[in-house]
Amino acid sequence: MYPYSHRIPIILHDIFMVAIAWALAFFIRYNWSLFPEAETVFWQVLPIIVIVQSLVLWYGGLYRGIWRFTSLPDLVTILRAVFIGTLAIVLGLVLFNRLELIPRSSLLFYPFLLTFLLGMPRLLYRLWHEHSFKFLLTDKTEHKRVLVIGAGTSGDMLVRDMLRNHGCGYMPVGFLDDQARLQGGKVQGIPVLGGIDKLSEISIEVDLIIIAMPSATDEQMRRVVELCERCSVPVRTLPKLDNLVSQSVNLSALHDVAIEDLLGRAKIQLDWQIIEAGFCHKVVMVSGGGGSIGAELCRQIARLNPTALVIVERCEYNLYQIEMQLRQTFPDLVLHALLGDIVDAVAMRYILECYHPNVIFHAAAYKHVPLLQSQVREAVRNNVLGTKILVEAAAKQGCQTFVMISTDKAVNPSSIMGATKRAAEMICQSMNGRTQTRFITVRFGNVLGSAGSVVPLFKAQIAAGGPVTVTHPDISRYFMTIPEACQLILQSGAMGQGGEIFVLDMGKPIKIKYLAEQMIRLSGKMPDKELKIVYTGLRPGEKLYEELFHADEKLGKTTHSKILLAEHRSNDWRQLNETLKQLAQACDDYSGIKKVLKQLVPELNEMSKE
Repeated sequence: MYPYSHRIPIILHDIFMVAIAWALAFFIRYNWSLFPEAETVFWQVLPIIVIVQSLVLWYGGLYRGIWRFTSLPDLVTILRAVFIGTLAIVLGLVLFNRLELIPRSSLLFYPFLLTFLLGMPRLLYRLWHEHSFKFLLTDKTEHKRVLVIGAGTSGDMLVRDMLRNHGCGYMPVGFLDDQARLQGGKVQGIPVLGGIDKLSEISIEVDLIIIAMPSATDEQMRRVVELCERCSVPVRTLPKLDNLVSQSVNLSALHDVAIEDLLGRAKIQLDWQIIEAGFCHKVVMVSGGGGSIGAELCRQIARLNPTALVIVERCEYNLYQIEMQLRQTFPDLVLHALLGDIVDAVAMRYILECYHPNVIFHAAAYKHVPLLQSQVREAVRNNVLGTKILVEAAAKQGCQTFVMISTDKAVNPSSIMGATKRAAEMICQSMNGRTQTRFITVRFGNVLGSAGSVVPLFKAQIAAGGPVTVTHPDISRYFMTIPEACQLILQSGAMGQGGEIFVLDMGKPIKIKYLAEQMIRLSGKMPDKELKIVYTGLRPGEKLYEELFHADEKLGKTTHSKILLAEHRSNDWRQLNETLKQLAQACDDYSGIKKVLKQLVPELNEMSKE
């Protein structure tokens, strides 16, 4: 039940205002002088007016509103309650005394007076809380003087929150915005001082810069941050619009500028109807569900109301973490968290026989390029033979869809890791059409913040005081955020018909040198002056530039602008299967593994010495 007890003063206020409004309406009509009969009628009908109108205000929902957040919807509520209350009063007075000695004009004055008396105190209370009156009574030295970049809807909402919460420690002093129509004007009483390019020219004292541009593209964010870096002032920003909780903007959403804010793609529009239709009310299994990509896939699948979610993970701690997160966030989710290794054929067959998944996302893989160069057997067993085991088990159990998560390193591989992922792609492509299972491959580049990626490494090096190590000045990579990659994986899995290689549009490649420089600047230091960048040379298996397509793969479009289609090369299943048997035999006796892998993936061209 809604707690009204603490709003008794508000209710008493409104009751008093009803009486005042009726008295004023009555006295105005009689020119402030009542004859005895009219005065008697006034006191007789006053209880009726107060009781009827108060009941209408109560049931009209007026007391659900909070005065300090009074807005247009609250005014509409007041108008509706006053109008209905006036009609109810007229009906009550007709039944009481047929409106004898009650002036009709007073019934016209009453609703206008009551609307004013109910609305004005609420408006004044909100103005008191939201605007600068309180700054006049508080010590301004305790507040950080804030310059907001972006005077649009988000900047407006952010400044409104600052003015409303006078104890937040922020005092907005100005906006910067590139929209010419806003420059020279005021937003929430705060002046728009000019365009963003004028940042270094503003004369007012500023303690903090806030970037309120959640819908900005990565190019726009880079420009703004680079301008902010020229000022010796801390910078904070809002998350991307699609990451904001309930699309709301407030002070709690602020965070330090992160590298994801600079390198993330523009907001992706997904076809959630297709995605929900593809996974709703189905049993979905994720192999490697405790890893960076696998765990995020699990979180997003859990929102799609699957019949059950089956997680297979070989790392006990990772499995424990994702299980606890999902059970806390989705208490109604039917969840099966299973320890298992995809190389264990008996375990994979048993799991699929028990849970009969309709859809499998295969995210389990070793992925660290330099490490796997000297661990060929483990790379082959896990990434190639483990994929074969899971693919065959899925086909045998009649799984509807199998989505293989691959990498750009599988294109013209220069590393053992890349070659094993290319072999896994070949297995899925060759199996498609041989059974009822649709085998789909999704290929993308580096993921920001994933385990073992360059961003956590740079963060740790910067925290330790440097140096920051970059392998080569010209090395570049494609980047995507973890949620973005997983959303596009889901979209690909839902739209695929089988046999496709979907390639996610990664935008433009980013130089790792630029990435390191930006992260150093975001930490408040200057690259090569306060924190050194050291070039260590390419590591085993690394390439300067990554590729998303092979020369023999024809590039095509799909129904989604961010998902491209690579027409894959044909593979002979019998020959492939025979080579895979040789590869398994080589793993059993530790001999000739790399030779057989080279036979399986002839485009393998290792960049390092064996």
